[in-house]
Amino acid sequence: MAQTKNLCALIDLDLHQKITAAREQAGQTTSEYITDLLIEYFEMKENGGNATMPNNNTRTMAFQIDEALFQRIKTHLERETTRTGHKLTQKEFVLGLIEQALDEAERQVQEAPGEAETQPSQETGDEPGEAPGAD
Repeated sequence: MAQTKNLCALIDLDLHQKITAAREQAGQTTSEYITDLLIEYFEMKENGGNATMPNNNTRTMAFQIDEALFQRIKTHLERETTRTGHKLTQKEFVLGLIEQALDEAERQVQEAPGEAETQPSQETGDEPGEAPGAD
């Protein structure tokens, strides 16, 4: 077993509560949780600021959007962060919209089985897998 040494730090009460909740959800001791956080942090620093994906069970989606739409999204994220007190990230926002749209589409398929499968594909983008109007 590796040698260990105690590390103490005074932190903001709100941060402490977040850490405690996350630690409990992970089912770890404080020592295990903080050790994992610090290891992840230093691995990310060594990796040029990019988090490593331990299970690689993820895929990347990338696309370009119009500057005006980007600014609207940025304004929305700032407004929601101020309103809720929780920093809403671009990733959280976009994934939430995708999940919401998929949930709605799946609900519609369940309500009217057979209709969705018989409709012709609406995919007419210039590139394979590109949705209509995704210029």
